[in-house]
Amino acid sequence: MLFRRREQAAHADTVILADEAIPGFEPSGFHDRSIGEILRSNNKLSNEQVQRALVYQEQRGVRFGDAAIALGFVKREDVLWALARQFRYPYAGTDSAGEHHKELFMANEPFSDDVEAFRDLRSHLVMTVMGPQEQKRALAIVSADIGDGKTFLAANLAAAFSQLPGRTLIIDCDMRSPRLHQLFGLDNAAGVSNILSGRSEPNVIRPVKDLPNLYMLPVGTVPPNPLELIQRGSFAMLLQEVTKKFDYVLVDTPAAAHGSDAKVIAARAGAALVVGRRNRTHAKPLQKLVSQLTRASVLVAGVVMNDG
Repeated sequence: MLFRRREQAAHADTVILADEAIPGFEPSGFHDRSIGEILRSNNKLSNEQVQRALVYQEQRGVRFGDAAIALGFVKREDVLWALARQFRYPYAGTDSAGEHHKELFMANEPFSDDVEAFRDLRSHLVMTVMGPQEQKRALAIVSADIGDGKTFLAANLAAAFSQLPGRTLIIDCDMRSPRLHQLFGLDNAAGVSNILSGRSEPNVIRPVKDLPNLYMLPVGTVPPNPLELIQRGSFAMLLQEVTKKFDYVLVDTPAAAHGSDAKVIAARAGAALVVGRRNRTHAKPLQKLVSQLTRASVLVAGVVMNDG
């Protein structure tokens, strides 16, 4: 499968994440309102413009959104945003331009053709390694080398899962070169490393703006000993706890070229998705990584290739 890349309270051995640290999503009620009301409540239309659009709609026999666009009151993106709110479809929309990184096109452009590959991959994962089962697994996103587009894929895949019912958590365990917090526009002051070193702070799991079913646990302070931290029992306990609290858990990892981090994380998670890049990733290191994961009893969900 090819993906087009867009440029770009705890102790050492105990992990406790209170429910209060994971804010819930309160439905906005937009699904019970008309497109006109949603656009008006977001200050996109005035009362007078709504009435004029309704008259135009009745006279021309078109949809309200098309009428408002034809009259020049709103842009197509505004109508898509309102439709997304009406159908409870998470979408950053025009009001959040610049809030999410341009690589996060599952949030910025969820109606484009490119996102279908991520929806196909999401469906495959739900039917194979992340569907309902007695033992829930987290999914580690791994790659053989730096620059394979692993974080790009992990972020957009997490956004795709957040568009399903339930709650999705993405954890940044790339304690070598964390980047997920930049893509989601969140701070990296505290996170996984602080939990594993026994210096956790409240509310380290943060909601992602405009994607109400998506939450993120960033790396936090970049530690000098990442491999030793994830080999602690507290890391396994952390994954065990979050898989109980969330419907889907994805984990970004360092490239295997950095060392054993990714293999250890994948073994703790239970499942892995291997990422490569077309015309860049060599077959031998990719095959070696898959073989190492299999020997560690990791369920390999598949190998996907970024395009370009």
